[in-house]
Amino acid sequence: VKGAQVEELYSLDKDSLDKLGPVFGLIFLFKWREGEKDDRPVSVDHADSLFFANQVINNACATQAILSILLNTPGVQLGPQVQELKDFTQEFPPDLKGLAISNSESIRRAHNSFARPEPFVSDEKAPATKDDDVYHFISYVPAQGALFELDGLKPGPINLGPATMDNWLDVARPAIEERIAKYSASEIRFNLMAVIQNRQEVLTRQLQESQDQQASLQNSLSKINDSMEVEGQDNESASFLKLNLETINNQIAGINMEIAMEVEKFRNWKEENIRRKHNYIPFIYNMLRMLAEKKQLKPLIDKARELKA
Repeated sequence: VKGAQVEELYSLDKDSLDKLGPVFGLIFLFKWREGEKDDRPVSVDHADSLFFANQVINNACATQAILSILLNTPGVQLGPQVQELKDFTQEFPPDLKGLAISNSESIRRAHNSFARPEPFVSDEKAPATKDDDVYHFISYVPAQGALFELDGLKPGPINLGPATMDNWLDVARPAIEERIAKYSASEIRFNLMAVIQNRQEVLTRQLQESQDQQASLQNSLSKINDSMEVEGQDNESASFLKLNLETINNQIAGINMEIAMEVEKFRNWKEENIRRKHNYIPFIYNMLRMLAEKKQLKPLIDKARELKA
């Protein structure tokens, strides 16, 4: 998928969300509680026009939440594998769509590429108990004139009410705040992310528009200056253009700074992913072995115990 990125949100206020626009959808992470009832009816009117898939495998709700937004957002440039999945499953019911996602080799490979290495894997996989922390991702996406909550553990999408592409965030905000308030007495660990248009692409377009305005102002100012030299008098229009040109120059400088920040952010994300996925066990093992061979390991352990005591 090209032209999209995921941004973590720290506030639901309108100004923060407007700065990220356009926003394709929201992803909400919360602690899942077994046996919790939800009596809200699922929507059946949009079953044919809305991509909704049941979650059929564990630990894939984040990937499925992202897909739920991307596959319901017109104009997003889908790659050939994702587009093929969307076309192939168009007439499928939610459970078969979920199976298709789980059987997609390209999606599985992309999902697993972000997994941390597990050097020591137990053959026994115990099911989660009530004392374990289990988290779940759901999506909020505008489609077909309404806002939908897409939760792969539900039988279908939940219609949260009428919404347009211009006001759907205003509809989503109270729905998310209500869910947070529902758990706030016992749980404070939430996370909210937005799937947005690639910021570098948005800023690059804004930069081009500002540079076009800059060139136009410079051209107009040059013509006025030539006229002033001939007539030998000042011109109020020149002062006005100079003021506008200064504003545009400052705007261009600000956009360039934002683009540089986005480039740096993507560089940091890439580095973090490399470090997170790297297997450090061989390095740690060999370092401890070399310290032991040089008789330096035991003194370090003893010193650590003394400091702890």
